[in-house]
Amino acid sequence: MDFNAAADAYAATPLLNCLLRETADPTGEEGVHRLRGSGRLLRVRGARRSQVAELGTAHGWRRLGHAELVKLSSDELRHYTGVPNDELPAEINDSRDTIAALLAARAAAEAPEDPYVRSEQALVMGHPHHPAPKARGGAPAASWLPYAPEAHARFPLLFLGVREDQTLEEGGAAAADAIEALAGILDGPRAPAGYRLLPAHPWQLALVADRPALREAFADGRMLRLGPGRRSVWPTASVRTLYVPDPDRDVFVKFSLDVRITNDVRRLWRHDLLRLRRTDAAVRAGFAELRRAGSDAVWLADRGYRTAGFAFEELAVLVRDGLHGRVAPGAGPLLAAALAEGFEGSPLAAAPDPVGWWRGYLRQVVPPVLGLFARRGIVLEAHLQNCLVAVDGRGMPVQALFRDAEGVKLPGDLPREAAWQRLVYCLVVNHLAEIAEALAERHPQAAGQLWPAVREELLRFDAAHGLPEIAALLAAPALPAKTNLLLRWTRADGAEARYAPLPNPLRG
Repeated sequence: MDFNAAADAYAATPLLNCLLRETADPTGEEGVHRLRGSGRLLRVRGARRSQVAELGTAHGWRRLGHAELVKLSSDELRHYTGVPNDELPAEINDSRDTIAALLAARAAAEAPEDPYVRSEQALVMGHPHHPAPKARGGAPAASWLPYAPEAHARFPLLFLGVREDQTLEEGGAAAADAIEALAGILDGPRAPAGYRLLPAHPWQLALVADRPALREAFADGRMLRLGPGRRSVWPTASVRTLYVPDPDRDVFVKFSLDVRITNDVRRLWRHDLLRLRRTDAAVRAGFAELRRAGSDAVWLADRGYRTAGFAFEELAVLVRDGLHGRVAPGAGPLLAAALAEGFEGSPLAAAPDPVGWWRGYLRQVVPPVLGLFARRGIVLEAHLQNCLVAVDGRGMPVQALFRDAEGVKLPGDLPREAAWQRLVYCLVVNHLAEIAEALAERHPQAAGQLWPAVREELLRFDAAHGLPEIAALLAAPALPAKTNLLLRWTRADGAEARYAPLPNPLRG
């Protein structure tokens, strides 16, 4: 494989998706769009995963290489917004170079046998509507490749000992016991008397260990280096969340990572940690209510965190429920984002009845998200990377599992209209649209039945539970599509959401 050519193709797709969605209008000619800032014409090939772009010139269409596409995008954004930005082009190039390094490492690596872990490590392209989905902060590949899920990495955790009077934690026994149990699961060191165990991501520790507060803590004995575990953990799609496998007490651990990945520097921020228990408790109560009403959907709870007072955000570790005992008997979980991107063994590709498969998928994923909003006003961040779908031995969806309290919005966090807009973006635009397009690409004969099936599922929920927003959604001319390219270009806060209108395929 020519890794550089493949990286160019992988990197072109999300950049073109963003450019055309956020700064261009279709002309009516197939594949041709007019850029709003400059008026230039851009032609793309391929409906779902465009990898070839051609610029209209006085002498006809001229194909753009990756460097030319980045320059065109930068010029267009300057025209369109009136704002310069020297950082984003470098970030886009970093994402492309990251993909080249990932492809080379992936070719030499052994893929995990576990289909679930394989799905978490399948996202070579990543977010299909972000201009730099695979950027790794511009650091040399050698510094991050050992921890990259896309390279099929696995590695040992490092363990620190933090003096008890310097330890901060929340979550009670459920969190503390899980953290202490990691030493046993991973065959790691124990904390000496007077200290508490603090697992650390080796990449994050390398990034922050030389900061004055940490150097002083190591020097005066408030913190000890205890050493690595002897068993490995698997990085999941989010990079900083790791899966700790164990037959009886598996668990996920989420760390700070002082690296920008997509829109944010992926640190466990103090304000998010301090609201974690309230948010998670509200979602757990909501899922308990859904279960009493007959739902099989599962919330993977964020049990709590532990950190050091002198490095609250830098060294925080959050503990999340594992999969053992939470997945339906005989079923296997898969990351929803991997179904959209594609991976070896995907049941979406092999579905003998794609419309039946899709109806089953909708029945598992849609009602829990709508139910939490209808019953309690809670908005899950139900995008592709936050959802697992368990399939049975035939590959049919039988259960949905949701995760990540950090992205949840509770009543009062947003006005109801804005909360519903966020729900629609995450669930319909980011999630269902991508799965539907992947299914239609694999099974073109089913394409015309996919959005009517979504409409039917929404109407079924409305008839059973009464959610007035559904009627408005089905009649709306447009859906909200988050403008990640413009957000990054204008250096907006990563948590800020601005939306562009996207033609609504649900409209009757």
